[in-house]
Amino acid sequence: MKRVLLITGASRGIGAATARLASSRGYAVGVNYRTNRAAADEVVSAIVAAGSTAVALPGDVAVEDDVLSMFAACEAALGPLTALVNNAGVVDMKARVDEMSAARLHRMFAINVVGTMLCAREAVRRMSTRHG
Repeated sequence: MKRVLLITGASRGIGAATARLASSRGYAVGVNYRTNRAAADEVVSAIVAAGSTAVALPGDVAVEDDVLSMFAACEAALGPLTALVNNAGVVDMKARVDEMSAARLHRMFAINVVGTMLCAREAVRRMSTRHG
C-alpha cells in the first residue's frame, strides 16, 4: 500500500524537516502552506530531487473550506491518505497575558485548536475503517 502523508504547516521549520524525513522513508508527502508558496515549492523540489513524491497544498487550517480543499487536492495528487502530521500552529509574539487582545486569542485558538481538530476529523474520515 502506498503511504501518503499530509503535513500541515510544512513549508518551513519542523514541518519542512518532517516532510523531508518522511519522504526519505517512503512517504509521498503533501506539503501544506498558508501564504509562502515559494517556501513550500522549495520543500517539494528538494523531495522530488531526492527521488520521492511531493506536492504543495495551499490552505489555512483555521478555515474549514480550505481544509476540505487541501485534503481533496492531496488525495487527487498522491492517492488515499494514510497519515497526518498536524504541525501548523502559531504562538505569535511574546506578550503578557494582560496585554493580549481577544483577536489574538481567537486567531491562536482558530489555528492551534480548531484547525488541528478539523484536520484530524478529515483524516479520520479517510483513514478509519468505520468510514471504509
